[in-house]
Amino acid sequence: MKKESVEISVGIFVLIGLACVAWLAIKLGKMEWLGGDDYRLHAKFASVSGLKKGAIVDMAGVQIGQVDRIGLDPNDLAADVWMRIRKGIPVAEDSMASIRTSGLIGDKYVKIEPGGSDVKLKDGDRIRETESAVDLEEVIGKYAFGDVSKIDNESSETRGAK
Repeated sequence: MKKESVEISVGIFVLIGLACVAWLAIKLGKMEWLGGDDYRLHAKFASVSGLKKGAIVDMAGVQIGQVDRIGLDPNDLAADVWMRIRKGIPVAEDSMASIRTSGLIGDKYVKIEPGGSDVKLKDGDRIRETESAVDLEEVIGKYAFGDVSKIDNESSETRGAK
């Protein structure tokens, strides 16, 4: 009888330990069960080079969400970035999303500049105003191999010929 009560106690202790480990894994992995406390917005960019899933979304220097998914829109061949924003943080319809770099050569993140509109975006809405990532290699290449204005003029003439 005493042996059975010890085994039951150990079994309960192991189950409680496994439940704690599962809870920690979900919290540290930032996974959500049963919906979560956020809503989704998306924005289209010409280029998102260096941006990764899970990157920070911030407003006024405060993290308000993270990048959920990055895909290519087959209609206009633009990068479509889906973001999860914490509920209770309103994003105006005239807000602007831009891709920035933290530090000189740090990670890319999405910065949202608040707009002044009274109309707030809802789950699934799109941020219309965007600014793509600056490709540092391209900028350095332009400066290293000649006059930037010459390169820009040549590329605009080439585009006009198409």
